Amino acid sequence: MRILVLGQGKTGKLVAEVACERGHAVQGLDVLENADARALTPEFFAGFDVAIDFTTPEAVVQNMRACLAAGAKIVVATTGWYAKLPEMLKLAESTQAGLLYGTNFSIGVQVMLKLAQQMGASLAGVGYKFSIVETHHVTKLDKPSGTAISIAEMVQRGAGSKIEVPIESVREGDAKGTHVLQAVSEADRVVLTHEAFSRRGFALGAVRAAEWLASRTGCYDFRDVYSEL
Repeated sequence: MRILVLGQGKTGKLVAEVACERGHAVQGLDVLENADARALTPEFFAGFDVAIDFTTPEAVVQNMRACLAAGAKIVVATTGWYAKLPEMLKLAESTQAGLLYGTNFSIGVQVMLKLAQQMGASLAGVGYKFSIVETHHVTKLDKPSGTAISIAEMVQRGAGSKIEVPIESVREGDAKGTHVLQAVSEADRVVLTHEAFSRRGFALGAVRAAEWLASRTGCYDFRDVYSEL
């Protein structure tokens, strides 16, 4: 398979490395090579089966527009752009392109989301108050993280209402990413934690997502399809 990796930061480079390990042909583009998505022409996309985006909230929207307008396929692992999601879904559907997006491509995080929903269903109605603390590296641009927002949404989905789930964001050093969900009552506390030791889990999940999307069109949320990879 031919994979285009958009973004050559630490995680983008690791995505390219993992894709090569899995036998794929890979080309990477950094922000300077693809300013304002000018490199992403339909002719350019014709050389690839799928793109993977690990860029920035600003760059990813332009990248998606170019990719989806060309009827191409893209896995979007960048977060912080979800206000534009309805526009991107409409564009992908109109061109029969492929879009797979997610706030976190770690399988462990996907399991945490399911457990967060279960905690909301079991504890919200019996006096527990929820909160989230997320910790990431100092260069992470979006705050709170997309993953923390997803955890809060899953708690609310389980609870069946928009209960308050405050999120505290911490930015320090080169932290790979830790999310802590706690539910506290007058009697006890329940804590659910996911701690990433490296970025490899995110990279592998994104590559496996690209392998899955390569034979499909349509729009997908990673948390709905990860078990099929």
